[in-house]
Parts: sequence; structure tokens; C-alpha cells
Amino acid sequence: MNKNLNKKIALIIAVLLVCVYGFVGVPQGVSGKAWLDAIGKRIHLGLDLRGGAHLILEVVVAEAVGAETDDAMGRVQQDLKAANVTYTQVYKPDPAKQPQVVRVEGVSAAGSASARSTLEDKFSTQYDVSSGGSDGAFTLTMKPSVQTALEQKTVDQAIETITDRVNALGVSEPVVSPYGLGKNEILVELPGISDLDQVKSIIQSTARLEIHAVVGGPYKDEQEALASTGGTLPPDDIALHGSGNLATGSDADAVYVLNRVPVVAGNQFRSADPSSDQNGRRAVHFTLTNDAGDKFYDYTSKNVGQSMAVVMENRVKEVATIQSAIRDTGEITGSFTPTEVEILSKMLRTGALPASLNPIEDRTVGASLGADSIRQGVTAAIAGVLVVMAFMLFYYRGSGINADLALFLNLVILLGFMGYTSSVLTLPGIAGVILTIGMGVDSNVLIFERIREEVRSGKAPSAAIEQGFGHAWTTIFDTHVTTIVSAAILFLFGSGPVKGFAVTLTFGLAANLFTAVYVSRVIFDWHLGRLKPGEAISI
Repeated sequence: MNKNLNKKIALIIAVLLVCVYGFVGVPQGVSGKAWLDAIGKRIHLGLDLRGGAHLILEVVVAEAVGAETDDAMGRVQQDLKAANVTYTQVYKPDPAKQPQVVRVEGVSAAGSASARSTLEDKFSTQYDVSSGGSDGAFTLTMKPSVQTALEQKTVDQAIETITDRVNALGVSEPVVSPYGLGKNEILVELPGISDLDQVKSIIQSTARLEIHAVVGGPYKDEQEALASTGGTLPPDDIALHGSGNLATGSDADAVYVLNRVPVVAGNQFRSADPSSDQNGRRAVHFTLTNDAGDKFYDYTSKNVGQSMAVVMENRVKEVATIQSAIRDTGEITGSFTPTEVEILSKMLRTGALPASLNPIEDRTVGASLGADSIRQGVTAAIAGVLVVMAFMLFYYRGSGINADLALFLNLVILLGFMGYTSSVLTLPGIAGVILTIGMGVDSNVLIFERIREEVRSGKAPSAAIEQGFGHAWTTIFDTHVTTIVSAAILFLFGSGPVKGFAVTLTFGLAANLFTAVYVSRVIFDWHLGRLKPGEAISI
């Protein structure tokens, strides 16, 4: 018996040491500040305690739909030409209000059947294809189910891209998730970030670098650009502003007419890193994906001597003449600051956002609020622990020491769990710790009251303890499981602070099952071994 008891005590001590290391680690010194610093590195504070940036962003999913139909326009042109079908134009009748609609006009009567067959064969899985009768027109309308799936995919991709960008900033324990109170909205919480403007510029920037064929320009204004195209901009072209000379950093504004469909799009960049060009100017060196590189090589090899435009943020940043075929690498040079080069590299490296973001809400949480919350929360936790421990000692006498030791170990295990899993401690999380204290005491009360009943019925201390733990175990297990299920639901459907409450509560309840049942029983067994024959237990 003593041998088994010693093994159980050794296990408890080992668990205690492992958990202490989990939330303390190896302090760089013996002072109190060194220990607090060590704990701070293991247990991260949430936005409500540490302060930081809080944003709610709406994803403009219509832009992703428009980009998809822009790509479809290019494919329609290629497929009709491959099928030897002549037409006058492929365009979107109302890109702003109906980005999901593409129209083909001017198909001859002889080519109508071939055009329908080609369009239905290539596009019927995503688009409803309808004809306009004798005028030789066809309309492709994106199917509602396809559009809904694309919009959801756009939100998911935006979350992934924002997460990558936030991670590139080095933010500890960020929250980037769908915001359940609005459609196509994203919640972003960044603990420890105070420069909200920089965060917004990095997160919201589409950083969509595109290369377009130049139709004409530069023109001094949009009227001159329209005049060059006969007064009406062709539907497969687009007019964009820009200096057209990023290398000089010119602020001059001009207008260029470009092909609407880009040769290379922002999501086709494989990598991007800060560098310098041959003249020592700051630059961003980029590499395209294999497919994009092949496409770019095919375009540049067939258009030597023609102009192409580098477009970012819907502005023409550079217009250059194609001197020779280019495959998959290039540089963006200009009068960048070191910060601008770093930000641009991160934007291209982490991928272009599939659509722009509209800020619904943005604010910073001050550190003073976090300090007040920590101080008041810790004060409440300490006061609660001391009051509970005093009550247990007063009401259960010697056995109250047992409950207090189990309660202390419960807190150590909880902090150890949080340290090893890098959990975030929020203000509701502190409330979860306090609730865990109450649940832990509740378990001890169930066991102790059952032991009291057995003692009053005349049973020996060892039998009373055996029966007390045996009968109370089922009730304790049921209450803990039901509460953990409730915490799991809060974690799945709650926001950041609510999840913090669910995490600490779940960890605390799991620890309590170990301390209230196993640790308390070991302490009672140790105490029974020291009782004299006929001596009663203090409870």
C-alpha cells in the first residue's frame, strides 16, 4: 500500500513540476520581475488585456465576381476564335450592377450554331447560356449557385490572405475569422498593435499587381482618352490613371487605355523579396508561377516593340516597351522608402486579396484598459481563492487543507495547460479561472459531504472515504462533462474573448477532475496511514 501511495505522490509532484515549467519556463533570474517576465512569455494576453487593433471589414465580393467574368471574357474570345466563329464584340453590359453577365454580339447566322455549341460546351457548368434571337447575340449569366460559392470562396481567401499578412507582421495570437453579425464580413483582432493606419494599409491593400497590354496613351485626361477611341470606350478596354513612370516617382497624372483582361494577374506571383536594381535603387524582385511564366513568355515574344503597363491598386505605375521575351522573373523599381519596399514585398508574397475590403469598424483598445482589467481581474481571483480557502478550512477543519491543496494544484495545472498550448488569456478568461475555482470547490464539497454521511452512519474512516469518493464520482463526472460541452459550443460559435472564457473553463474543468478526485484521494490515503487506531478523521 505504501509503495503504491509513494508512486501516486511522485506522479502528483511530477505533474506539478511539469505544469510549473509550462507557464514559467526558465526565469532569467530569481527576482519577482524575472518570474513575471517568464510567465508573460508563455501566457499571451488577449486584445482586451494587452490592448491592440480591432477591425471589422466587409469583403466586396462583387469585385471577385467581376474578375471572374473578366477572365471568362478572355476565354470566350479565345474559344470562339479557335472555333472559327466571327463576332463583333465580347463585353459586360453593366459591370457595376451586373458583374455576373457577359454578352457576345455580332455572331453571324452561319456561325450561330457553332457559337452556341462552343459556349455551352466550355461554359455551361458555370454559366447559363442564352441567345438573343436573330441579332447574333449570346448572353452568359453566372449561375446563382456558382456565384454564391464564389462569394464564399472570396471571403475564405480574404481570411487566409489577411492571416498570412498579419503573421508576416509578427503579431502574437491574432484573431482573423468570419464575423457572424454581418454578411461577407471579417473580424480582425491584433493584440499589441497600436499603429492602426499601418495595419489597415497592409490588410486592406489589394496589392494586385497586373500587367496589361497598352492600347493607347498617355492622354492628359479622360476626355482625350475617349476621343482617341471614337468617343466611346470599347467594352473590352479600360481607362486608368497613373504616372506611367514609377522609376522616377513622378506625381504627374495621365490616362492610359488598356486591355481590360490582364496578361498577368496578382494571384500568379510565386514570391517577392526586397532587392536593389543595377543602379542601386530599391526594388522588389518577383517570380511568377510556372503557368503564368509560360503565358507571359508567349505574350512578350509575340509583342516585341509593343507597350505594356504595370498596374497596382488600379493605377498605372509603369509603362515599358517590350525589348525581348520575358518568362517568369522581373523587378519593380522606383523611389521607394525601405518601409514601402518591405510592405510591397509582403503584399505580393502573401498573395493578392481576391477583392477589396470596406472598413465597417476600426478602433484601438488602449493599454490602460488592459492594465485596469488585469489588476481588477487578478485582485478578484486572489480574493476569491482566499475566501474559498478560508471557508473550506473553517467548515471542514483538517480536511479543508486537503481541498485547499487540490485547489492550488488545479490552478497550477490550468496555467500549465495555457502555457504549453500558447493560449490567450482574456478578461472573460479570467472569469473562467474564477468559475473553475468555484467548480473545484463544488466537487470537494460533494465528496466531503458524502464522507460525512458515511462517518455519521458509523463506518470506519477508510470505508467512509471509499464510499464517499465512489458515490460522488458519477455526479462530479456528469456535471463536468455537461459544462465542458457548453464551453465547446461557446468556443465554436463565440468571438475572441468568449473563446478565451471557453478555453480556460475547459482546461480548468479537466484539471479539476484530476485534482478533486485523484489528488484529494491520495491526500486522504496519506492521512489515513498516519491515523492512530480508532482515531476519527477531521471533517
